[in-house]
Amino acid sequence: MRERGPSARAVCAVVAAALFWSSSYAVTKQLLDEVGPLSIGAIRFTLAALLLGLLIRLNRHRPARPDARQRRQLYLSGFLGITVYFILENIGVDLSTASDASLIVATYPMMTMLLELALLRTRMPLLRVTGVLLATAGAFLVVRNGAEVGGSSRWAGDILLLLGGLAWAGYNVLTKRVSAGQNAVSVTYYQTLAGAAGFLLASLLEAGDWRMPGATASTLLVYLALACSVGGFLLYNYGLRRMPPSVAVNILNLVPVIGVIGAVVINGETIRLAQATGGVIIITGVALGLIERGERAPAPDADDDDGETPATATAPARARTAAGSSPSDPETTVPATECAIDAAR
Repeated sequence: MRERGPSARAVCAVVAAALFWSSSYAVTKQLLDEVGPLSIGAIRFTLAALLLGLLIRLNRHRPARPDARQRRQLYLSGFLGITVYFILENIGVDLSTASDASLIVATYPMMTMLLELALLRTRMPLLRVTGVLLATAGAFLVVRNGAEVGGSSRWAGDILLLLGGLAWAGYNVLTKRVSAGQNAVSVTYYQTLAGAAGFLLASLLEAGDWRMPGATASTLLVYLALACSVGGFLLYNYGLRRMPPSVAVNILNLVPVIGVIGAVVINGETIRLAQATGGVIIITGVALGLIERGERAPAPDADDDDGETPATATAPARARTAAGSSPSDPETTVPATECAIDAAR
């Protein structure tokens, strides 16, 4: 039985996550007038963790709690993909230039693909590799118009952005490995707990500037927590479990396309030929990356329908499913997505 590629539901979930994450650009920009970047992360992910914990408690079919080893891996992936990634990305963007950041972020799918190849021993179909390369080139065309001149700290910012890409790739690959047989809400909850804890500690550096945010800022913080953190990561993790990490991160290259469309529709900005061309190249690259040929179709995920894992599913069976599903990691992303999202901070 041949696999046609990720299901429509999985693809739609990752695209929806990209939509949510794209909106965090403008929201974060407004918040920075009242709240520091580390404090934004602390409040955003702490609220998200509380909301996810409430969802789990209210669920009549509460998912089984991951064992101690799985929880440690989920905590590590959450710390990498939330705390480490966003801190490195935010500081890197501040020290570097918009052009450098855009180009480096566009290489994240390639970083994820290489890490996936090294750790998961995944075979990379030629179409997927071609799609990632095309989408990377297209992303650069879309964002290169915002280039700025960097200062003496530019090289340090570039290094931090590269390290951020490795952290995001590690998040995706690690999530893929540990999420087999686990409920998406449970996976996201434990990851968000670790990310929130890391940001709470980091936010102490801004303690001297803390003040109560106004009504508008409070509303925006709730939006970031509810839509961008809870909604975005749940959707992304759902899709990631059902496709290779490199494919999920490649879809996130749609973020700059979405951003340009939003600027045209909402702000009345004009689109340049290079941006339009880049958008077409990105869409073509993402479409190619979704095509899978000559691989066995993975068995349906146990929690596809009701979020529950059958009690009869053994650990070896889950391991075989995770390996045979051809990488479907829930942790990759900033993608060029969240990466680019907070690049505006």
